[in-house]
Amino acid sequence: MNSFRARLAIIMIVTVGLAVFLSGLFMAKSVERNYLTSKQDNMVREMRLVLDAMEWRQGQPEELYYYFTKEANRIKNITGSRVTFIRGDGTVLGESDEDPRKLLNHAGRPEVLEAKRDGIGRDIRKSESVGHNMMYVALALEPGSDNSDIIRMAMSIEDVETSIRELWFFLIMGLLVLFFVSAVVSYRVALGLTRPLEQITRVAKRIRNSEYQARVTVRKQDEIGELGTAINAMAESLQEHMKQIRQKEGQLESVLDNMINGIVMIDRKGKILLLNRMAEEVLGFSARELVGRHYAEAKQQYELAQIIQEGLVKRQHLHDEITFYFPEERLLEINLVPVFHSVEEFGGVLLVLQDVSAIRRLERMRSEFVANVSHELKTPIAAVKGFAETLLGGAVNDPEVAKSFLQIIYDESERLNRLIGDILELSKVESRRVPLQFSPVELSSFTAKTVELLSAQAASKGITIETDVENDLYLEADEDRLRQIVMNLLANGINYTPEGGKVTMKVEAVSLGKPAPVPDGVESDYDHVRIWITDTGIGIPKKDLPRIFERFYRVDKARSRSSGGTGLGLSIVKHLVDLHKGSITVESTVGVGSTFMIELPVIQQ
Repeated sequence: MNSFRARLAIIMIVTVGLAVFLSGLFMAKSVERNYLTSKQDNMVREMRLVLDAMEWRQGQPEELYYYFTKEANRIKNITGSRVTFIRGDGTVLGESDEDPRKLLNHAGRPEVLEAKRDGIGRDIRKSESVGHNMMYVALALEPGSDNSDIIRMAMSIEDVETSIRELWFFLIMGLLVLFFVSAVVSYRVALGLTRPLEQITRVAKRIRNSEYQARVTVRKQDEIGELGTAINAMAESLQEHMKQIRQKEGQLESVLDNMINGIVMIDRKGKILLLNRMAEEVLGFSARELVGRHYAEAKQQYELAQIIQEGLVKRQHLHDEITFYFPEERLLEINLVPVFHSVEEFGGVLLVLQDVSAIRRLERMRSEFVANVSHELKTPIAAVKGFAETLLGGAVNDPEVAKSFLQIIYDESERLNRLIGDILELSKVESRRVPLQFSPVELSSFTAKTVELLSAQAASKGITIETDVENDLYLEADEDRLRQIVMNLLANGINYTPEGGKVTMKVEAVSLGKPAPVPDGVESDYDHVRIWITDTGIGIPKKDLPRIFERFYRVDKARSRSSGGTGLGLSIVKHLVDLHKGSITVESTVGVGSTFMIELPVIQQ
């Protein structure tokens, strides 16, 4: 019996020992396999993130060694893994732990060959440089290509091997001490190992589903704890990278939406990828209608479609100007720029649309101004020259004819002098070279003095000037320039009003917003002043009203010249009113008269 019990005990001990041993063996292998697999998968994810965040450059070897070695060291500082960049022919371009120029060609390394074939290569072997086993994981940039560039990460598995050896030691000690305790311990060890791994797996799946806020709860700083910490670090890095990407996307979107030029990006197949706000306004279509569709589906100018088609075929910069008639008529400058993702990979075209209607209009106005100035100067000069030649030809001997011709020469010289003066004045006003000196102006006395200066001119034609100005009405303005505005309008009224007519000037206070303080500090109930100048003259045809403030524009050229006008007075008035941050409008009826209304702010900002 005792012998049987002993044999039974031995059998039980052997059975339990064998069970513990097999369990320990299975557990050790399982932990090692899961750990290495998880590390390798983590390294693959890290390498993919690295490739997504960095630029794989091409160029001179020395520049490439420096660039890739710098990137390898930076990545190692983040991941803790040894990093190697390998060109398609096996040449090492960058290495975090060694000088890449001293390393042998890596084309025949097992993980490199496997990566070129399958996209990802893995291998565990003894490293010649560090002297212990290393785990290598390689990722090909172009899987299936024999000339694909490779990024490789390596890490030591010495810690894993040490952990496995320690596990074996405790298993054997536990077997010698008490086999049934070994079974319990094995169960607890297995349970303690599988739970963190399950949690890590669940977190990894959540991260794979873009839940970058997921984290592993690390309770122990062992290998599994390190793995959990690495998972957390990777998730945090991913979360930060995604945050930066979203911020950059937001910044880019803000820049595009606030550009004054229209931007349209089209891929090489003709599909519209991007459309900013200005492009929507110019083309008359929303981004929602066009993005993702072929450019030909946008019913636009035939010339625009032709330029896009030509750019996609020729893949070179194109420039043109096209008049668009929808949604409104405007002249657009078109610049089409080819986009290349690499030296040889054509990505599409970038279309830049700039509205140059105002620029071309200004150029036309400048040309017209030069032509008008030349014409206006030529007329009095021709008159002076003609009459002077007549006098030189013998007319000077006739006193009456000579006096008449000399008077004409004098009048034309005066006209020429006024014209040049007005041109210079307009030039200074338009270029803002004349700074305004703002000061409080009491409008009642200002009006009386201004009218007095024109009283003689009005009296010579029997024209009455009437005024209606409120007392104690103040305005902050440049008094000299304000008088120039009023005198120009009153002089026009006198010049174009028949004898016996009437010119009226009315000044009133109006409130368009917040009350403004008057110069003495007392609060006023008005913030703008309106000046009305009305005449009973010949009036202005309705079709000419929109253009009367243009330079050299005359309703009746013959009458304007006979009245001594230069065609620049109202243009000067308009610019001076604008400099006072005011506005001027006109209403007129032919044969009845005209009314000019000036509205100026009481206080200049």
